[in-house]
Amino acid sequence: MKQEARILKSRAICSFTRAAIAFNGLHDTGGRQTEVLLFTQHAFEMLLKAALIQRKVSVHDSDKNQSIGFAKCLNLGRETLKITEADAGTLQAIDALRDAEQHWYCTVPEGVLYTHMRAAVTLFDEILHRAFGERLATHLPERVLPISTTPPQHIQTLIDEEFSQVQRLLKPGRRRGAEARGRIHALLALQFHAGDIGDIGECDVKQAEQAIRRGKSRQEVLPNLDTVGTEITGEGINVTVHFTKKHGAPVHYVNAEEEGAAAVRTIDKLTQYPWTRAKLAKKLKIGTEKACALRWHLNIENDPDYHYTAKRNNTVIEEFSQNAYLKMKEALDSPQLDIDQMMRNYRNSRNRG
Repeated sequence: MKQEARILKSRAICSFTRAAIAFNGLHDTGGRQTEVLLFTQHAFEMLLKAALIQRKVSVHDSDKNQSIGFAKCLNLGRETLKITEADAGTLQAIDALRDAEQHWYCTVPEGVLYTHMRAAVTLFDEILHRAFGERLATHLPERVLPISTTPPQHIQTLIDEEFSQVQRLLKPGRRRGAEARGRIHALLALQFHAGDIGDIGECDVKQAEQAIRRGKSRQEVLPNLDTVGTEITGEGINVTVHFTKKHGAPVHYVNAEEEGAAAVRTIDKLTQYPWTRAKLAKKLKIGTEKACALRWHLNIENDPDYHYTAKRNNTVIEEFSQNAYLKMKEALDSPQLDIDQMMRNYRNSRNRG
């Protein structure tokens, strides 16, 4: 094992152990949630960097002359460590909760915190085993694993309960707006399980607060959360939790100024679809014709999750998402893909067209 990878892996395990101990702490003096979130996020950043270094992937930004941050680690992990979109959503949600806790404040319900910690245990173990062939159990005794006196509930139940609590706090005359906003921030962070939503700002929190005060339902304020699910197996200290993404009702995105916009938004298109045709082919290290054939073969351009047509200065630009890159890379890496046959089929389709 590479020396830097060994050091970072050790730091990751130490931080994760501290997070679990903090979660199980008998005496909460007010900093328990802070400790859990900060140590958990740090543990995953160290683990991802260790795994990337072990795979000979650079984790330094030459322009800034420093190591890369969590978001960049996660993107590289998607490419190199086979981090799924569901797992990426779990890590992004934990990072967003940590960010709010470190730089402002948020209130995470106990059930939501426990579910995320158990999902973190599952995911940490999987990445550790995938990258280093080790199991978390060899480093972290079962008695230290996050435990709760109640079994984990489905995330939809927890979301509904928390939204109802926010509604109660925002009733006229209660003067509990600050507390409600802390809870709203946590709910907004959970949207990362449904997809990348970019940074969460105070304007997003206030926008959701205003919508709830107007009597909007949870489905109207946070429709993205309808697609979030959990798979829970086992019980007690052996419980395993995976966050999942299910298909929900279509969401209509509106401008923030429009009535009823609530907290529904997507990230900037340039961020969501960073690849042009040429850049995508270069990233995949294939020629432009082969890239076109592969997009045709995978039906990339007919799926809005992968493709977006932009118009700038009267010029039409085809743009592609990170998901498109990952799908194409997975296909190229698959031994089942017959590239020669794919190229013949693609050329025949063009001749017929």
